[in-house]
Amino acid sequence: METTQAPVAPTPAPTPAAKSPEFKIPKPKKKRRWITVLIVLAVIAALVGWFVVRPMLAATQMANSLMYTPAVVGYQDITVAVSGSAAIQPVDSYKVTALVKGEILDAPFEEGDAVQEGDLLYQIDAGDVENSIERSELSVEQSRISLQNLLDSREDTQENLDVKAGDAGVIQKLYYEQGDTVAAGSPIADIIDRDTMKLTVPFHSADAAGFYIGQAATVYVDGTAETLSGTVDKIAVVEQAGAGGTLVREITIAVSNPGALSPSSTGTASIGGADCAASGPFANAAQSTVTARTSGKLESLRVSEGDRVSKDQILGSFEASDMDSQIESARLSLRSAELSLQSTRDQLDNYTITSPISGTVIEKNFKAGDNLDATTSGYLAVIYDMSKLTFDMKIDELDIGKIQVGQEVRITSKALEGQEFTGRVSKININGTTAGGVTSYPVTVDIDDPGELLPGMNISAEILVEHAKHVLAVPVEMVGRGNVVQVLPADAYDKDGNPDYTRLEERPVTLGRNDENYIEILSGLEEGETVVYKMSYTSLMEQMMGGMGGASVAVSEQ
Repeated sequence: METTQAPVAPTPAPTPAAKSPEFKIPKPKKKRRWITVLIVLAVIAALVGWFVVRPMLAATQMANSLMYTPAVVGYQDITVAVSGSAAIQPVDSYKVTALVKGEILDAPFEEGDAVQEGDLLYQIDAGDVENSIERSELSVEQSRISLQNLLDSREDTQENLDVKAGDAGVIQKLYYEQGDTVAAGSPIADIIDRDTMKLTVPFHSADAAGFYIGQAATVYVDGTAETLSGTVDKIAVVEQAGAGGTLVREITIAVSNPGALSPSSTGTASIGGADCAASGPFANAAQSTVTARTSGKLESLRVSEGDRVSKDQILGSFEASDMDSQIESARLSLRSAELSLQSTRDQLDNYTITSPISGTVIEKNFKAGDNLDATTSGYLAVIYDMSKLTFDMKIDELDIGKIQVGQEVRITSKALEGQEFTGRVSKININGTTAGGVTSYPVTVDIDDPGELLPGMNISAEILVEHAKHVLAVPVEMVGRGNVVQVLPADAYDKDGNPDYTRLEERPVTLGRNDENYIEILSGLEEGETVVYKMSYTSLMEQMMGGMGGASVAVSEQ
């Protein structure tokens, strides 16, 4: 099917738009233009003053109030304290260990039990050591018998080895010298008693019948006019025929030798008014010869001729045989046996373990039936004496002079928040330790009532050194370097009572005692005056930024 397209008529060309007439604003006069500009600027300045300057002035005023902290000088109670920290420990503790091996037969206690000093803790099987003790006792007894036998034998021998004086007197003659060899029975020394002389004279038997031993007698020395006093020493029993056939008895009279009498002297005597029948000779009261009772070398000779000796005095001795060495060997054997026995008995004590202190068992690591051997390690048990808790503080050398026994101590522990305990200084140890050029000294504190405190807890403590009541003081931070304070004069306030901190006056002060908060003023300030602490810009900004979520900023003080 065919289609026929109709012809399209041509579009006529656009006609140009007609030009609109121009509108002109009339130009203002020059003077009105400047007025408008000034008004706009004034409005802008007002807005800037309201939104910018005013807050800045307020901020400056607030900064001043934060930078300056005033305080009024007044009276306070000051407690001077020395602080430190430590760990609590029991007043005494003991860790039980075993010194021997064997099976534990008994352990009659449990953890938490209270034990007293001397209570049985462990009984260990001691069968082997008990047998050893019995053998050692037998060895000691055998050694003792052997030694005694040798000593008895030597005593008999020693009687023959010693050379003794038979009588008292003077050594008249020595037959040997030290080191000579002497045969048994040979004379060694003659001893004469010259102090006492004896006169033997005859008396008629009729007169002698009335004499008695010890009776006083008068002795006349022939050839001299000397008269001596004596006593009857001996009365003869047998009568003899005297001159002219009369019967006489010999009477012996003892007299003290004045020094001139000798065996060659003679004399007469009178007893009880009766005279002797004839004169008679003087003789030494005692004269004896010491002989050797054994043969051998004269090892020692302790006297010389003319020496005075007493009866039974040892004059010398012969060389001993090897018995001395045998005795010494036996003595050493006995001592060795005794030491061995003592050592074994000491071991027996180790099989019974008792508590050396009174306290509480906090650990029990071994029980009855356990076997102790070379592989055993660790403590059998641990005992704490918690009747008193204590701790040691390290006190700086600058403060140790302030500490005294008996001072009160305030104690706190983070483990027991809100609780405070008291204690007393019980010991000051002068054995200090030095580290980093600083010496500290341990000070022991006993806790009065430990309450819930336990051994091992960490504590903070303050030793109360001094307590000053009602003293003139200011806050510690008010005092600057060189012991000066900033004082605000009484007239440095405006009509509204606002302080003018530009009028601060610097004043030196004399300081006394202080605690963490206040320091004593001895001179330089009066009660009621106002002192000011000026915070640095850096500290101020840190404080302000610290209150803004911990932000940090670096500020330099102008």
